[in-house]
Amino acid sequence: MIHLENLCRHFEVGNQIVRALDEVDLEIDKNEYVSIMGVSGSGKSTLLNILGLLDTPTSGSYVLSGVNTSKMNDDEMAHIRSTKIGFIFQSFHLIPRLTAAENVEMPMILSGLNPKERKEKTDMALARVSLTDRSDHRPEQLSGGQRQRVAIARSIVMEPDVLLADEPTGNLDSTSSKEIIKLIEELNRGGLTLIVVTHDTHMGSRSDRLIKLLDGKIVTDKKN
Repeated sequence: MIHLENLCRHFEVGNQIVRALDEVDLEIDKNEYVSIMGVSGSGKSTLLNILGLLDTPTSGSYVLSGVNTSKMNDDEMAHIRSTKIGFIFQSFHLIPRLTAAENVEMPMILSGLNPKERKEKTDMALARVSLTDRSDHRPEQLSGGQRQRVAIARSIVMEPDVLLADEPTGNLDSTSSKEIIKLIEELNRGGLTLIVVTHDTHMGSRSDRLIKLLDGKIVTDKKN
């Protein structure tokens, strides 16, 4: 499903070149559950951003579901982001003035779905994360764990193939963290390819496969 070959991402900082990713080769199959770990600055977030088409490589290739993304224009990449890839972030990124249901509905509004279909999909997504009874609550009225559940519902409402999670439990207490881990693992068992960037060694050890980065290179890639 995901094929990276000689992938590089370099940044210019002053008169120096920072090699955030340095000739990365990687294969991830459909329905895999992969954790990506490494110290700060190892390239984890850069890799996740490229996988999510939020950033483009300096060189090398990224093939997603048989399509070379380097040949896509901005509109094509935006379409893939909105329909094929779901995102979960540490800080939730919910819109404060909107209710849980309205936050979940937002990707469908941007994609032009009709109101009836949006309502049906929103209800289904909130039910999957056990938040039907909180659909009319705004983020400030929800706990951290509930906010992350809303964010997860939003990430899956377009029925993506890949779910990318960047430190999904980083802002949660231990009880909420366990609930969120259980939830995203259930989504993986339901058919989603799950890729998680985490500092949490416990979470990393739960995945099917653990990849460790250092200085922009893959130094470990093993099955758990």
